[in-house]
Amino acid sequence: MSPAPFPYKLVATDLDGTLLRGDDTVSERTREALVAATAAGAAHIVVTGRAVPWTRHILDDLGYKGIAVCGQGAQVYDAGAHRLLTSVTLDRQLAGLALSKLEAEIGPLALAASRDGVDGEVLFGPGYQVQEGLPAIYLDDTKALWAAPLNKLYVQHPELDDDALVKVARETVGNLVDIVMAGPGIVEILPLGLTKATGLSLAARRLKVKAAETIAFGDMPNDIPMFGWAAHGVAMANAHAELKAVADEVTASNEEDGIAVVLERLLGAA
Repeated sequence: MSPAPFPYKLVATDLDGTLLRGDDTVSERTREALVAATAAGAAHIVVTGRAVPWTRHILDDLGYKGIAVCGQGAQVYDAGAHRLLTSVTLDRQLAGLALSKLEAEIGPLALAASRDGVDGEVLFGPGYQVQEGLPAIYLDDTKALWAAPLNKLYVQHPELDDDALVKVARETVGNLVDIVMAGPGIVEILPLGLTKATGLSLAARRLKVKAAETIAFGDMPNDIPMFGWAAHGVAMANAHAELKAVADEVTASNEEDGIAVVLERLLGAA
C-alpha cells in the first residue's frame, strides 16, 4: 500500500517568532523540512507583518524566489523579481482621526510609520522604541510621518502594555481602523478589514491553491485571521495565548524547530 500524499499544497509561515529564530536566522533542519515539503508538491509562502523593506533581505538570504505576503497583508511581493504585485495603503485622514480620538482617550502616543513601496522607509518619532536591528529613520517632527502614502502606523504608550493598548484602541477606534499586535512592543494601526488572511488569499489565488489546501504557522494575535482562513493552524510553543486558543495544534518553539517538527511528521506519513 503506497503512502498518502503530503496533505497540503501550501505551507504559510510567519517570520518573527515562527520561521526565524531569535537571531533572525532559519535553522538548517527547518530549511530542509521546507525543501522536502516543496519537493512533495507544496508551495511555501512567507506571510509577515514586516513591510517589504524589512523582509527583503531575509528572503534574499533564504534564496526565496516566490511570492511573499508582507505588511500585515497589505503587500503581495514577488521576491524573485523584487517587485510589488499588490499594495494597500492606509487612509491617512482616517488614521489621523483615529489617532486623535485614541490620544484623547489615553493620552499621547509614541508613533512610527511604514511608508508604501519596495523601498519605503520606516520613520519613527520621539519616544518610539524601534526593535533592535531593524532600519528606521528618526524624525523630530512627527508631522513628516504623514507626508507620503503609508501601509500602517505603529503606536506605543508610555504606561499601557501591548494587550491593554490593543484593547482600548479597539474599543475606541475599532470602527475606523484595525488594531493588531504583531509582536512585543509592536501595536499597529491598519486599514479596516486588512489582515494577513487578505494578502494570503490573494497570493493563494495566484498560486491556484485553496484555503482547504493550506497549513499555516504563527505566533502572535495578528496570525489569528490567517488561522481562520487556512485549513490547519499551528501555533508555536512561544505563541501568544490568544493564538494558541484558536490553533488546531501547538508545536515546539521557533528556537526548537517547531515548523520542522510538524512538517517532518506530515512528510513521514506521506
